[in-house]
Amino acid sequence: MNTHSPAITLHDVTTGYHSRGGNIEITRHIDARLLTSELTCLLGPNGAGKSTLLKTLAAFIPPLYGEITIGDRPLRDYSEEKLARTIGVVLTERPSLNNMTVRELVSLGRSPYTGFWGKYTREDREIVDRALQLTGITEFASRQIQTLSDGERQKVMIAKSLAQQTPIILLDEPTAFLDYPSKVDIMQLLQRMAHEEGKAVFLSTHDLELALQISDKIWLIDKTNGLLIGTPEDLSLNGDMARYFEREGVIFDTESGLFRIDTRANRPINLRGAGPRAAMARKALQRIGFIGDERTESPIAVVVTDDNFMVNGMVCASIEELLHTVRNLSAVTDQHSL
Repeated sequence: MNTHSPAITLHDVTTGYHSRGGNIEITRHIDARLLTSELTCLLGPNGAGKSTLLKTLAAFIPPLYGEITIGDRPLRDYSEEKLARTIGVVLTERPSLNNMTVRELVSLGRSPYTGFWGKYTREDREIVDRALQLTGITEFASRQIQTLSDGERQKVMIAKSLAQQTPIILLDEPTAFLDYPSKVDIMQLLQRMAHEEGKAVFLSTHDLELALQISDKIWLIDKTNGLLIGTPEDLSLNGDMARYFEREGVIFDTESGLFRIDTRANRPINLRGAGPRAAMARKALQRIGFIGDERTESPIAVVVTDDNFMVNGMVCASIEELLHTVRNLSAVTDQHSL
């Protein structure tokens, strides 16, 4: 597949399930494309149909209506063997793989080419070695699976998918249950797989801020608005991110492209300064209800320098001291205004 060419195309697809009482439709009339060399994140609230859509793309369940194609060929025409060489899938569920080494598990990714009991060629072993190297797990290739951390185990499952050598990789919440550094590590790994290996990487996730920072495309899905697709920046600027995810007490900051807690900051403060120290001071002041910049008229003026913080000329060595001083001055100002 060529760079940024369609890997999977959905033509008027409706996802859902068959039941005795009739079809249960989850998402309707989807027209979309997954592109090679792109990391695409599927975002939406619980119950919106993320897992159903991902399973439909993986051919675990058929679409109720419409057609899915890989290139020009309908997905339904793919044999299991051909599908295993085309789409790699990494699920959230932990497989029971105790007493198996990391290398042995990653080697299972070669099964579509060797058969489950097939002999591994020199080429197969080289492909497994490269998958271990790309995911950064070569150093513990001989360890037992049950000895790994959650983040290490997830890397092993991704390495197995890499060893499968499929142009498309689908992942169901690959960062679930991981600590933040491990989440970042996994997302950066998936981005490299898309950009450097040319794969179409598609994943569902609840890690909104990571997805907004690292994905090439976002698929937004919910039961009310359906499916919207765009770059994180376009979806932020046109208000779609706010419309899909804002709730009482949480707002979307278009300038930063991130969500933040709405602290109802409405007390004016004159704040001067630039750089990380000023940004942290602004964040802390908003948390206690103050908002402003160098143009704001206020009896309280904060100046942030490279060395310290100054409040109405008083030097504060830390943000904790800054907040304490601002609170005290604000209380005095409030008393004088009575």
